[in-house]
Amino acid sequence: MEFFNKLGQKASEAYKVTADKTGKVAKEAKLRMKMGDLKSKIKDIYKEIGECVYQKHIREEEYDISNEIEEKCTHIDVMSDEIESYLKQCLELKDRKQCPKCFVEIDKDFNYCPNCGQEQEIQNVKEVEVIEKDEVKNTSKDEKSNLEKTVEVESDVDENHSETVEHLEIEEE
Repeated sequence: MEFFNKLGQKASEAYKVTADKTGKVAKEAKLRMKMGDLKSKIKDIYKEIGECVYQKHIREEEYDISNEIEEKCTHIDVMSDEIESYLKQCLELKDRKQCPKCFVEIDKDFNYCPNCGQEQEIQNVKEVEVIEKDEVKNTSKDEKSNLEKTVEVESDVDENHSETVEHLEIEEE
């Protein structure tokens, strides 16, 4: 019987790991699709800018296009920032970072880029505060944890819902 319990436990752990990895891959794929869409829109704007410049060239009269071009360039800047944000999210999903010099993806814990040799920024790791068991026991009984408060609120809602349903059933009769 113990064998089957261990087997079930191992299968459950394997499922959790696989589900986590699959979720990360799916999120990354969605982010990459969004990045592709934005890059396509940026190319379209580049084309519009080129057409605008050419139209100015072939027109005989004076035609000021600086406002149009400035607006389109600002739009490109906004979309480029979005792409950068999506790229950072993709890197975080894979526990990687990008070298600021050559833009190659590298592991977060590398101190130097293996591609160009650039020294990497050291990321400070925040320490977790450990609460001693004695400190937890010394909290007053009036103080409730967030979990206890949530359970209390949910049980109140369930009771009120039951009373309302019973009241409605009595009225229908």
